[in-house]
Amino acid sequence: MKAMAIPTNSRCSIARSLEVLGQKWSLLIVREAFRGRTRFAEFQKIGVPTDLLASRLESLVEAGILARRPYQEPGQRARVEYVLTTVGEDLLPVLAALSEWGDEYLPTGHGPATVYVDTTDDRPVHLAFVDEDGHVVDPAKVAYRNGPGALED
Repeated sequence: MKAMAIPTNSRCSIARSLEVLGQKWSLLIVREAFRGRTRFAEFQKIGVPTDLLASRLESLVEAGILARRPYQEPGQRARVEYVLTTVGEDLLPVLAALSEWGDEYLPTGHGPATVYVDTTDDRPVHLAFVDEDGHVVDPAKVAYRNGPGALED
């Protein structure tokens, strides 16, 4: 009997993340959740088709990124809203990295659509590589290496 090969991507953090977030609408829904949107109708305003929105919301709930929370407006039927979980909130640096990259390499000529700021003083913040001692490391000095969970080539 031949041994079954382990797919290379099964141990790759990026591949596993893309299984959940690799669809355009998924990241845009998360972006909207960071903007305070929680309701189906609010997410529809970004242009996602209704059936696709339902599917993406379900996937994000299954992945633990969003949670369903019931609500009811006076005189209306009970409904569900979608709120970021701690897992979802931890995606903020991912969105910031994509924003910074897009602003740098795919500019619109109108300036950034989103600015990330420190809530204590409203000063802009940026992502950086930081070593274990808290020092910022120049990206040119950062290398990509296999970690202990990587499959050998």
